[in-house]
Amino acid sequence: MSKITAIGTAVPAYKHKQEDILHFMQQVYAMNEVEKRKLKFLYHQSAIDTRYSVLADYCKPAGEWKFYPNTEGLEPFPNLEVRMRWYEKHAAPLSVDAIRNCLEGKLNCNEITHLITVSCTGMSAPGLDLQVMDLLDLPRTIQRSSVNFMGCYAAIHALKMADAICKTEDTANVMIVCTELCTLHFQKEATADTIASSLLFADGAAAVLVTHNSNPLKGYRIANFYSEVIPKGKKDMSWELSGSGFLMTLSGYVPDLIEADFSNLTNKALAQAGVQKNEITNWCIHPGGKRIVEAIQKSLQLQPAQLQHSYDVLREFGNMSSPTILFVLQRILKAQQQTNKQQPVFAAAFGPGLTMETFICTPE
Repeated sequence: MSKITAIGTAVPAYKHKQEDILHFMQQVYAMNEVEKRKLKFLYHQSAIDTRYSVLADYCKPAGEWKFYPNTEGLEPFPNLEVRMRWYEKHAAPLSVDAIRNCLEGKLNCNEITHLITVSCTGMSAPGLDLQVMDLLDLPRTIQRSSVNFMGCYAAIHALKMADAICKTEDTANVMIVCTELCTLHFQKEATADTIASSLLFADGAAAVLVTHNSNPLKGYRIANFYSEVIPKGKKDMSWELSGSGFLMTLSGYVPDLIEADFSNLTNKALAQAGVQKNEITNWCIHPGGKRIVEAIQKSLQLQPAQLQHSYDVLREFGNMSSPTILFVLQRILKAQQQTNKQQPVFAAAFGPGLTMETFICTPE
């Protein structure tokens, strides 16, 4: 009984070319020439051209760094407290930019009845929800919820919450904002996990307005949430706190796990919804990385063009964790409106667990 009526996005000020980030990483990892060539190969195979960050350091000479010390070994290396101070400074304004972009021409801020903030890259209390409330001067009585530390699939979890709210309150205007500052958590040890994380992740925010179906605003009805956990992948994707920031584990086996299980999961989700696979022409897949998108393409026997929006978001923004799937969905819905071919959309995202979350949205 709910629908998506608007999606807005925002990115930080600093746009970094993947090549510039490569040079930064080659420098701080203190690699020899062979290791530099291997890293260069990985970056050139990433299918990412640009990424955004609240940090300027990744494309600046060492003498102009503001976050990392220009010292041997980057010592003193930024600890968790330093990273959280930067998160507290930048996350809320970026969230507000996404919300304002979402609301433009739709609603006024004071008409928002519920606020759900989503993030896995920073936490505090009072936290992001109260900061956003203050910056937008939202009603003091607004109902707030937070989805924390769930990773790349968290936007779908928040949509489930919004859907449940709208089913019980037909006047609800639920604002979800997903904001991640992944680049604050770079780790200097050149491990496989660190290299994968520094190659993929970026900063960004996305906001989505969810209302009851009876709301006069046009939109896409949300239905048929379906999720599964693949226990055998529990250790292959994780996100943990440490004294030097948050630590990502992203095993090279994740694409293989997704490829092996995704078709079966999709069939179950579609069967639950009473939808045939050939009825879905729009696939909104979280671009967790090039190999993950390719694994899904192979598992579902799709053509590259059917996942073009996922590839495009990956190329332009990298993996921003929870906001990323909303960047993809925004492009799909916009393309449908421009061509006047409004059709059902199947959406899926993945995260620690290994957790797979899906939903289907259909035009009114």
